[in-house]
Amino acid sequence: MDLYGWLIGSWEMDTVVHLDDGTIQNWDGECHFGWVLEGRAIQDIWIRPRRPQPSTMYGTTLRIFDPGIDGWRILWNDPLNRDHSSQIGRAEGKDIVQLGHDSRGLKTRWRFTEITADSFHWIGEERSSESDPWQITYEHFARRTKP
Repeated sequence: MDLYGWLIGSWEMDTVVHLDDGTIQNWDGECHFGWVLEGRAIQDIWIRPRRPQPSTMYGTTLRIFDPGIDGWRILWNDPLNRDHSSQIGRAEGKDIVQLGHDSRGLKTRWRFTEITADSFHWIGEERSSESDPWQITYEHFARRTKP
């Protein structure tokens, strides 16, 4: 349960969006993590840009440990953009790697890297097939605001 437990609390973040045409957009944002389902799962909320501005992304993740696969089942949903994803998360060295598929059928890899008690770098990647290289789509550079 400790794989994601360190995330509990509130975070502010700088977001870099890598667009298909090679341009980059920079945003600020926030995310909040908490225990749910009587401590059996972690739910988080991701908001971009930081409130009180109108949101361009407002989604939630539910992370539930499954001892049968020795991993975490992860469900992401952003109703504002009609986007969702299903992944399996596990530790890989010092990182956390989540692999799955999104609502467009693309393969996804989301990684928590450079993890400290008060910061992390989150990298979102996608590809169409196993033979395609991973393409970075989003990066979040997060700093803890409240434990």
